Order: sequence, then structure tokens, then C-alpha cells
Amino acid sequence: MDLGLSVRPGRGCTVLEVRGELDMATSPQLREGLQRLVEAGERLVVVDMAEVGFMDSSGLGALVVMFKALREAGGRLCLATVQPAVRSVLSVTSVDRVIGIYDDVPAAEADLRPADATGR
Repeated sequence: MDLGLSVRPGRGCTVLEVRGELDMATSPQLREGLQRLVEAGERLVVVDMAEVGFMDSSGLGALVVMFKALREAGGRLCLATVQPAVRSVLSVTSVDRVIGIYDDVPAAEADLRPADATGR
């Protein structure tokens, strides 16, 4: 099964919309999609998970690897609109303590804005 990935500009960041299940078969697609963003110079990325109803350890691993890659490049990755089943995986593994999770994309965008854009 393929994973649906769509990239769109956000407010001061890039939003990657993900559709489908994140499992051993599809997590490489997520990792590759995020890697392409990093290689294109994107540094602030919101992963919109509104349409992801399932995630196993391989999906979790892809997110953690790309979180670290963006951090090492001076950027940030966060998650938005995480469904309860996926949030449970993030909570049980304590990944939710490392990767920012937001109720919706606008909340994530507001937090990821560069300091000079917010006047701080």
C-alpha cells in the first residue's frame, strides 16, 4: 500500500501532509519524503498526520531519524493533528517528549515561526 504525501507551504514553514498507514511497507516513503525536504533546504517542517490512523515502530523510527536529521541541520520537525492511536504510540515510547505535537497545523506553524518573523 502506498503512503500519500503532499507538500505545501505553511506560514513560515513547510507542511508535509501524510495519508495512510505508517508501517514497515510505507515508512521508507515517509523518510524519503522528509529527506527530500531536508536536501531542498527546508528547515522548519510540520508533519500533518490528520489522515494517519496507524503507526508501528518502523514509522516511529522514520520520524525520529528525520527529527534528528533536521535538528542537526539547524531545523525543527513537529507533528500536528495526531490521531489517538498514533498519539498512543508516541506517548508509550516517550517520543512525544522529544518531538513537538500540536493539536492542529496552525498551532504548529505559530510555534515554528522564526523569531525574527514573530518580533521576538
